Amino acid sequence: MRSVIFDLDGTLADTSGDLIAAANACFRQMGLGDVLDATSDQAIALRGGKMMLTHGLRRAACFEPETVETWYPVLLDAYADAIDLHTHMYPGAMDAVEALKSQDYRVGICTNKPERLADLLLRRLGVRDAFASVVGADTLTVRKPDPEPLREAARRAGGDPARCVLVGDSDTDRETARAAGVPSVLVAFGPSGADMAALGPEALLESYADLPGLVARLIG
Repeated sequence: MRSVIFDLDGTLADTSGDLIAAANACFRQMGLGDVLDATSDQAIALRGGKMMLTHGLRRAACFEPETVETWYPVLLDAYADAIDLHTHMYPGAMDAVEALKSQDYRVGICTNKPERLADLLLRRLGVRDAFASVVGADTLTVRKPDPEPLREAARRAGGDPARCVLVGDSDTDRETARAAGVPSVLVAFGPSGADMAALGPEALLESYADLPGLVARLIG
């Protein structure tokens, strides 16, 4: 059975606004004010909580690795409390998911967001039931770019891990697909979209309307 596995942040949904708000809540508690900008720091936000803390602390000239580790759980709690205030699905994303399902592809999610937060967000957005699997950063003992989370997402969706496509938005997704020996489709419309071609994916996605055709070309 063929499957299409999606990254979440920056691929299916723009989560940057709520992520940046959670990071800034931490920075305010540290006495630093709002360090990150909701517009110019979108790409940083979509790389995860620890990246936001690292970048913000360096910007404020007070970076220490232990500070990131101390505040990361605080950031996750702040994010969980306001996870869907600014987040929205990208245009056409769910139409593409339903089109793939109608063509007998299994669909799932493989994200480096903690599983409980991924599940919570998908439920708040009203789309959790559309996906047969959700594998997060802490579902297994390894995370992307290790290929096993991708393979597990395919298996849990009812698919063959050797016959899947990973749709993502980063070098992490590209390397995960390469390590698994399967094709990747990288989105060209997110904050880092202009950088995706240089990563050499099997396909670039300009619009979700094009995804079913790209998937058919890549895995039949």
